[in-house]
Amino acid sequence: MSGHTENEIVIAAPLDIVWDMTNDLENWPSLFSEYAAVEIVERDGERTTFRLTMHPDENDKVWSWVSERTTDRPGRTVRARRVEPGPFQHMDIRWEYSEVPGGTRMHWAQDFAMRPDAPVDDAWMTDNINRNSRVQMELIRDKIEQRDRERRSTSVTAG
Repeated sequence: MSGHTENEIVIAAPLDIVWDMTNDLENWPSLFSEYAAVEIVERDGERTTFRLTMHPDENDKVWSWVSERTTDRPGRTVRARRVEPGPFQHMDIRWEYSEVPGGTRMHWAQDFAMRPDAPVDDAWMTDNINRNSRVQMELIRDKIEQRDRERRSTSVTAG
């Protein structure tokens, strides 16, 4: 068995701002509530390898892993995968961005499978990812929309 999730949100901001903010890996700890740190391991063109470290969980365990992201700005997509899969056999994520009335649609599709010896199964992780994705997407939306409001108010007062 394997897991698959799809989540999306519309952000009331231009595509360029949404793209730039969500692909600025160094600032992910201020964009996502779950990440404590990001360390860039390597950049090679559009591919970035990086270590993500989460805030301690309810048992004070700190989770950390290495992932790789490849951006395709013209195609408005990002492909990511865990290089160090941890409890996953594999974890692949596709981010898609599209302009829609009222802003930018950001869509995340995740395909994964838990290792047989993982502490949770695919069904549990599917529910967890769906719950957490909604929370993170709403936080991201709110922060990007705030930044866009600030940008527009600055450009109005400057002009």
